[in-house]
Amino acid sequence: MIQSPSQALSVVIVNFRTPELTVNCVRSLLRHGVAAPEDIIVVENASADDSAAIIRAGVDCTLIEAAENHGYGDGLNIGVRHARHDLVLCLNPDTYFTNNDVLRVGQVFADEPKLALLGLDLRYPSGERQYSARRDYSLLDVLLRRTGLGNTKPGSRFIDRHLMKDAWDNGLFSADWVMGTGFVVRRTAFEAVGGMDTEFFLYMEDVDLCRRLRDSGWRVAASPDIQLIHDHQRASGKKLWSKAAQLHLHALRVFMRKHRVPLFPPASGVVPRR
Repeated sequence: MIQSPSQALSVVIVNFRTPELTVNCVRSLLRHGVAAPEDIIVVENASADDSAAIIRAGVDCTLIEAAENHGYGDGLNIGVRHARHDLVLCLNPDTYFTNNDVLRVGQVFADEPKLALLGLDLRYPSGERQYSARRDYSLLDVLLRRTGLGNTKPGSRFIDRHLMKDAWDNGLFSADWVMGTGFVVRRTAFEAVGGMDTEFFLYMEDVDLCRRLRDSGWRVAASPDIQLIHDHQRASGKKLWSKAAQLHLHALRVFMRKHRVPLFPPASGVVPRR
């Protein structure tokens, strides 16, 4: 599929001590013609290792070396500032494509002038869906996902609602937020709301970005038709007092200072269909 210049993609990948994964991600982009090498922007986020050398030797891309690591959101902001196109595909290093279906997003955004951000259908390598589009958090959602209560029958019903498991069968649908692991954002909308908030060092910057876009009148949506493989190990959920878990809880506190988080999920919520 050949895109017009107005529908071409820039790609931003933030690397932190995962150069082999980053190289694999970039190779999948090049293999399937998703973007030209000069439009694949890898931000090496001050890993203090040999990441830059490995990426430079392993793949053809635009490599930007950050002087300091101010978190994932700051790295993404750096990359977006270097993007040549209005549609920016933002990817974690531990992702890869098996086809070029993502090129369809050019027409999707052309048809949807108020669409700011489109989440992709994240899948584990086994093919299992991650349910990457979500409804807004309530404190009950956080409790259920962090404890064994989520494994009970009543708890699982709340979690399924939060994960929007009922929304993935009939094409493009609206969401409150989508996981930052893989999404396409309209750069003009991203810049209009100030990009990623760098107070979030890691985690929940995607939730915050989507909230601010929606509050500004933009639409956030997800597409079941564009799959992205995510070879992911959930570090933040393994141990309650792990470093990753503590970063996640810190991010939640930052989010709650900025936005209202209700005790219970509201009876209403985002309407999945157009």
